[in-house]
Amino acid sequence: MTGLEIRKASEAELAEVVQLERETPTAPHWGLAAYQRMLRAGDPGGLLRVLFVAVDGQAISGFAAGRVMGPEAEIESVVVRQSARRQGLGIALCRAVMAWARNEDADAVELEVRSGSAGALKLYSGLGFVTIGRREAYYRQPVEDAILMRCALRNPPNEGPGLFEG
Repeated sequence: MTGLEIRKASEAELAEVVQLERETPTAPHWGLAAYQRMLRAGDPGGLLRVLFVAVDGQAISGFAAGRVMGPEAEIESVVVRQSARRQGLGIALCRAVMAWARNEDADAVELEVRSGSAGALKLYSGLGFVTIGRREAYYRQPVEDAILMRCALRNPPNEGPGLFEG
């Protein structure tokens, strides 16, 4: 990951984010307007959103979206370009969202992951997430269950050096 920078996305990068999302069949497919809302400061109801990008040189290699509402946070999406997978990029993006959520006073972060995504389940478990539930037939194309996972952001059991760097 030499030369890789993880930072909040800019408006100019959204077209590339949407393109990467469209190239990833298992990613949530949101419209450009949804990503634009993630760049705004927040809404009157107290929902805060963030979009991080991983930039290697000029190209976006991945992104992660998150939100915070009160003491709860959610990692909504993590997408890594096929050619950049298995290099720690997903971990770095998750850590960025988790650090941001912690700085926004969230106590815990939750996420949903496809039950058949062994790599993602291993990644999230390694970050301290534990399974808290299951939603049957939650995903489409292909139909698959969602595994619900949660990680405490205050004194997590496996907090090691650099876990919340971001």
